Amino acid sequence: MDFFLRQMEDHLDTARGGLGRFVGTAGRHLAFVDNATFAMNVVAEGFPLEAGDEVLANDHEYGAVLRIWRKRCQETGARLVVSSLPKRFQSADEVVASLFAQATSQTRLIVVSHITSPTAVVLPVEAICREARSRGIAVCIDGPHAPAAVPVAIDRLGCDFYCASLHKWLSAPFGSGFLYVHPRWQQRMEPTIVSWGNSLSGRPGSWLDPYNWLGTRDPAAFLAVPAAIEYLQTLEAPPGPDWSGPATGLPVFQHYSHALVQYARRRIVGLTGLEPMVPDDPAWYSTMIGLPLPDCVPEPDAPHAHQMQHELWRRFAIEVPIVNWHGRRYVRVSAHLYNDLTDIDRLVDALDHLLRELSASR
Repeated sequence: MDFFLRQMEDHLDTARGGLGRFVGTAGRHLAFVDNATFAMNVVAEGFPLEAGDEVLANDHEYGAVLRIWRKRCQETGARLVVSSLPKRFQSADEVVASLFAQATSQTRLIVVSHITSPTAVVLPVEAICREARSRGIAVCIDGPHAPAAVPVAIDRLGCDFYCASLHKWLSAPFGSGFLYVHPRWQQRMEPTIVSWGNSLSGRPGSWLDPYNWLGTRDPAAFLAVPAAIEYLQTLEAPPGPDWSGPATGLPVFQHYSHALVQYARRRIVGLTGLEPMVPDDPAWYSTMIGLPLPDCVPEPDAPHAHQMQHELWRRFAIEVPIVNWHGRRYVRVSAHLYNDLTDIDRLVDALDHLLRELSASR
């Protein structure tokens, strides 16, 4: 109990401080939570909505996030509006215009991904936040795929809420995520689990107290976050004449992973002849990309993993999502430091094999 009563809060403060420097805000504005889903539920429960209000999302959002806000709108009499973004992305202005075409005087909140989960598109969230501020609309960014994959500068974004998981590209432990809350909202945002809600060590009260103590849970995942940050920030460029990227730090990871995904893009487009929905530009995709598959790939029989995903694992020991989005199937390719070109080549060969089988069976 000595750790929980007298040490834990200081250690959490230190970890939040390191995380804050990494994501561009003060640690006192960050609550450690299990993951982005937990964080999004907190925002949904705490954000004030009334009958007739509207929450604006878009058709690239994560299904669970849409479900959270659909449920909350049903409870309050508000309405969830899902805007359609362009079928092919060319400019940030076009994305902003498409999203805000569905905004009205009743729009109270915009929920938008930093990097979309089903389609792996980096959305222009800074421009979206800027337009929302000019209209007096709050913004909640869903960012589980962003930390480490792309630069995150929360204060510069000017959002009201930012929800993230840290076990993905940062490779912190499972169960480590954060919720950023702008000071104007902090007293409204309480975790969905109610406990004592005060400081165990007797410090002056803070909006973070209910998050620090949710019962006797293990805070190790949160306290390990600075070590995960330090690891990526101390990377050195791989040896050899083929490396053309940065010399040290997080940009080494970002350059390496993007180069692998870009290679996957070239190879899979060469296989299918189908162009991706985003230009070949790191402004639109980073450490993962969604690539369309031919029409011979059937719609899934079940609402979750596609049969092709199961076959890739069962027959080739490759785990990669096959996404059903807007009636078309996409393979979402991701790359990290533990991947190399041979992994991409194995995936392309396996896809080629399965696509030939499907074409022959039609």
